Amino acid sequence: MSLGSEERRVMVDLEIERAKKTMDEMDYLAKGGLWNNMASRLYYAVFHAVSALMIHDGHTVNTHKGSHVIFSQYYIRTGKLPKEYGQLYRQLEIMRNDGDYNCYYNVSPDELLGRLEPAKEMIATIANMVKA
Repeated sequence: MSLGSEERRVMVDLEIERAKKTMDEMDYLAKGGLWNNMASRLYYAVFHAVSALMIHDGHTVNTHKGSHVIFSQYYIRTGKLPKEYGQLYRQLEIMRNDGDYNCYYNVSPDELLGRLEPAKEMIATIANMVKA
């Protein structure tokens, strides 16, 4: 499916809005000590921002793995975004997967909270990149 420029703009805006709304959930989840849920939501906040960037630039991605591959290939390796963003995106996906699917694993508050500000920065950077 090919998007027209107006459709692309709408999709980008919706993805950025979703990323920001998902970040707004962090305080509530932290107060409740819902660290596994918080890890999942933090990953998805970044995922939506990355999706906005890819839509903006015309990349089509159908899977989470594909999102990581395209993000690395077109944004990290080219230096458009710092390599730390690629590492953060991967770390958040691992935490989300472990927190969601591994019944022996619990995300630690320290592990998660140390990634909160970098994720906010990454989302803000991407939001600025896709502004009209």
